[in-house]
Amino acid sequence: MRKPTAKSLILDLLLASKGRPLSAKQAIAACSIFDISVNNTRVALVRLSAEGLIESAGRALYQLTDDAHTLADDVAAWRTRSTRVRPWDGSYIVVQADKLSRNEAKQQRARARALLMLGFQPLNEHLFIRPNNIEDTLQAVRNRLYKLGLEKDAPVFEARGFDTDTESRIAKLWHAKELETNYTQLEKKMRTWLDRSGSLEPEVAARESFLLGGTAIKHVVYDPFLPAEWVNVQARERFLSAVDEVDQAGMRIWGGLWASMEG
Repeated sequence: MRKPTAKSLILDLLLASKGRPLSAKQAIAACSIFDISVNNTRVALVRLSAEGLIESAGRALYQLTDDAHTLADDVAAWRTRSTRVRPWDGSYIVVQADKLSRNEAKQQRARARALLMLGFQPLNEHLFIRPNNIEDTLQAVRNRLYKLGLEKDAPVFEARGFDTDTESRIAKLWHAKELETNYTQLEKKMRTWLDRSGSLEPEVAARESFLLGGTAIKHVVYDPFLPAEWVNVQARERFLSAVDEVDQAGMRIWGGLWASMEG
């Protein structure tokens, strides 16, 4: 678990705040827990503002901008990801994406992020595919992809009836065993931390909850949520339950830290 930068820590705290602004005092206190200096924290606030990611919400108060919310809101929806999974009918969702030029590097990054966040893998240079088992409708998947950065002229469609060799190749695009190993190992790590978190000093607990929770949530955000035919969904649900408990514990710990500052 790598130590966060001042910029990433501030953005993550705002993301977790559920719309509540973050004060400069809170940002400085949070960064100090990770041995980030006051000067570096202030510089990070200025740079985030200049980049259009945060804006003033009052005197020495900051909030995410509308542009930052585009990605942040989808990331924040990790808590409901498992409820957006449905039984698989054997069909696939396919995205056709033309090759982009070197001058379109920014768009390439946005496309790659959108596809990865929704669990797509490349079938060939122009086609990206995933099992059709997320969201209620194909249109809902389209909307999320476009919102996250896929070009709006990229076709997104349902496909089925692939030949046996292609079906076999598709199934190998994801590493189900690796996913299951991660579920088990991370769940064990989180349960161990939850058992001892009550005995930790507040700042230590805050630091550890942030690092552990951040790692686990990243796994949720980028989990492909494969169908039950391909992966052990019970192991995934146990992992997601542990992530939720760590998240709740982290919010209590950080809430207590903010309360002690105000006191």
